[in-house]
Amino acid sequence: MPTSAIERQLLGYRLTTAKILYHLPDHPSLLQTFIWQNLDLAPHFPELNRFLAFWQREIEGKLHSVTVATAGLIRGAELRYAGGHFTLH
Repeated sequence: MPTSAIERQLLGYRLTTAKILYHLPDHPSLLQTFIWQNLDLAPHFPELNRFLAFWQREIEGKLHSVTVATAGLIRGAELRYAGGHFTLH
């Protein structure tokens, strides 16, 4: 496995954010939000799945739903022409 974040991004890892809604253990009718963010491989999300397995195994709050968003941090240059002419000095 790559050691640095930049190596992982070059191999296709993307910044992944998961909004996790879970039931409070003492008040199951109430929901709480937890935000998880890490570099992960879309579309299978092995890191997120590993975290959710840990959650179900070790944490008392029962999962309600998980919403996932992902974005690449490294991408090709985005060039645009400026709409004006600028003079210095």
